Amino acid sequence: MELNKFIQNFADQFDETDVAAFTADTDFKELDEWSSLLALTIIAMIDEEYGVEIKGDHIRKSVTIKDLFDIVKSKK
Repeated sequence: MELNKFIQNFADQFDETDVAAFTADTDFKELDEWSSLLALTIIAMIDEEYGVEIKGDHIRKSVTIKDLFDIVKSKK
C-alpha cells in the first residue's frame, strides 16, 4: 500500500477541488467540498480499493489524509 496512490484515490472522489490541494498533510475536513456524503464515498472507496472497512469514527478521528492512510494501513 502506497501513500501517493492513496492520496490519488482520495482526490479522485472530489469533483471540484484541485488535485494540487491534496497532500499527505491536507486537512481534508477543511476543504470547501468536504461533506458527509463525501465521507461515505471515501469509506466506500477504501472498502473497494483496499478491502478495509472503516467507520465514520475513523474519519472523525483523522485530521490529515495521512492519518486516514495510517488507519487503513494498520487494518490491512
